[in-house]
Amino acid sequence: MEKDEKIEEPKLVKRTRKRKERKQRIKKILIIFAILIIAGGSSGLFLLYGPYSGFREWLITTAMTTMTHQYFATWFYDDETIQEVLNKNKVQEVDEITDTNTVVVDKTTVPKKEYANEYEKAVLEKDPDNDDYKIIDIKGKGYSGYLAVIYDPSRVKTVYTKKLGTSGQYLKTMAKDNDALIAINGGGFEDPNFNSNGAQPLGITFSGGKLITSKSWNGSGGIIGFTEEDKLVLGKMTVKQAQEMKIRDAVTFGPFLIINGKPSKVLGNGGWGTAPRTAIGQRKDGIVLFLVIDGRTVSKPGADMNDLIEIMQNYGAYNAANLDGGTSSVMVVNGEIINDPIDSSGAHRTRFISTGFILTKEKED
Repeated sequence: MEKDEKIEEPKLVKRTRKRKERKQRIKKILIIFAILIIAGGSSGLFLLYGPYSGFREWLITTAMTTMTHQYFATWFYDDETIQEVLNKNKVQEVDEITDTNTVVVDKTTVPKKEYANEYEKAVLEKDPDNDDYKIIDIKGKGYSGYLAVIYDPSRVKTVYTKKLGTSGQYLKTMAKDNDALIAINGGGFEDPNFNSNGAQPLGITFSGGKLITSKSWNGSGGIIGFTEEDKLVLGKMTVKQAQEMKIRDAVTFGPFLIINGKPSKVLGNGGWGTAPRTAIGQRKDGIVLFLVIDGRTVSKPGADMNDLIEIMQNYGAYNAANLDGGTSSVMVVNGEIINDPIDSSGAHRTRFISTGFILTKEKED
């Protein structure tokens, strides 16, 4: 837009926006006071500052991984305390890149008479009326969600916002635009001042063999993507290294949960707290796992990194990684959201994101 085309924000709109911001600040203050009241005065202070560190570490790690609720930690603790807690609670990833020779893609899943355990049976025993995927209900202490079992990894693709650099899109829109059977949210995105609209994906992004973004990434995790041989690769690598591995579809995020069958070591609660989560994994037989966990309710706050590793190991993942979580955690099946995303205000809704993974419909001959 040229300078002479710049449109001034109407004064009424400005006043309305300021009133909304003021109400939001008041709401945050009331929430914090409510927490202290519920905790019970001195009992609340004991939880916040007493010798028992469990509540303090849970509060700080959970708050600091959100976009808009970091004040839950910063109002009560100084930067030194917050950093000390984060240093004690983190994920030590396996320092390897996926060995693609260990994964053998087998698109012909044959039913067995006997299975090693209930998880193997849940994965390999297909739905009679659906040869493409299977949805499994996931339940655990403090969380619930869905696991999508995808039998043909060649049909797993990366999608990204059509408004790249300007705005993100809802996952449901991206799924519809790409005629997807299943979709989950993908990598992270730049979020200055915790007010992002999902316009800029983090790190490196590939879609259909095309390089979409090529930014440096120094956070946990790294490349999460599929090769031309349909194998999920996890690793900290440059664009050149990714191209040499023939990565066709990928996003950037982390932490990595399992690499070459080796789980990451989780110190404390992993530093990511408890929240809605999304993860992706692949078994040694090539079957891909899409996992979405709901949270942000009193009875079901969500999952931590240990929970994700446990779920992925149970269902046979040989490589697995955490994807963007919180309000971004969404699973779309046949055009409809099947989980229950909750945003920072408590509303049951999702948000704009940059990237996602989808299962495409089978190509017609």
